[in-house]
Amino acid sequence: MIRRLIAVALAPVLFASSAPAQTVVIVRHGEKVAPNGDPDLSAAGQARAQALAQALSGARVAMVLATPLKRTQQTAQPTAQAVGVAVVPVPFDGGDTAHAQRLADQVRTAPADATVLIVGHSNTVANIARALGDTAAQAPTDCEYDQMTVIQLAGAAAPKVVNARYGAPTAAC
Repeated sequence: MIRRLIAVALAPVLFASSAPAQTVVIVRHGEKVAPNGDPDLSAAGQARAQALAQALSGARVAMVLATPLKRTQQTAQPTAQAVGVAVVPVPFDGGDTAHAQRLADQVRTAPADATVLIVGHSNTVANIARALGDTAAQAPTDCEYDQMTVIQLAGAAAPKVVNARYGAPTAAC
């Protein structure tokens, strides 16, 4: 039922457009096994990565970008594998703002009608969304893993932004 609601909410942005427009989906990595270091995804995080791939099936994902850390790579991998592309690691060099701008620049190299998935962290997803024109972007709390921001870029026009949730619900801290 929840999956259907998400599909209905996102369908106008992901699948229908009068003119080609890049669509960017920004999520935080799935749940991790440890709070520090470079941990793997937990079983819940692996399930969330699969839920992400299911949520984006049919969305014409042409590019998948993530940080070099294991949890973002592992979250992005099921979607990348489903569409036959590699996860492209984008380093943190230069800090959060430079990282977000580098991602935004890479997005703009995708085909005009493509969907780009970006997997980041609780402290980077809002900056990435802002770099792509979402002026109201909010960072998730450390306990939230189910937020999805979908931004449809339309050239000179203001981007369309839809905030949704996917996978098993998580509660704010």
